Amino acid sequence: MKHNRIIYSISIIGLAVLLLMLNLTSPTEIGPFGVLLFFTTLYLVIFGIITLISQTFMRIAFKKTKFKNKDYLYSAVLSFGPIMLLMARSFGAINLWTIGLIVLFLTLAEFLVYKRI
Repeated sequence: MKHNRIIYSISIIGLAVLLLMLNLTSPTEIGPFGVLLFFTTLYLVIFGIITLISQTFMRIAFKKTKFKNKDYLYSAVLSFGPIMLLMARSFGAINLWTIGLIVLFLTLAEFLVYKRI
């Protein structure tokens, strides 16, 4: 329960920073630190959303009320997928091959979490 409050608080703060950044700056004046801040806050927001969706799914489908540390790691790995898709889109290399490689990478990362923890 304590982890949930921290994750959701950080996700809401990240959303506020992201909205401020998108409304107050332009892409030409943001610089490298701004790009890093953009991707970091976007990751935090997506992590909060995926954690909420995962907890809701676990509660409905499996009647599981407690979210374990391993489940948070699964959410952390899975929330990196949209960031990779956005990076591939920024390079202009979004096609079926790229999407397949991203899905393969996420599957391997989830398998690593499953085996290691």
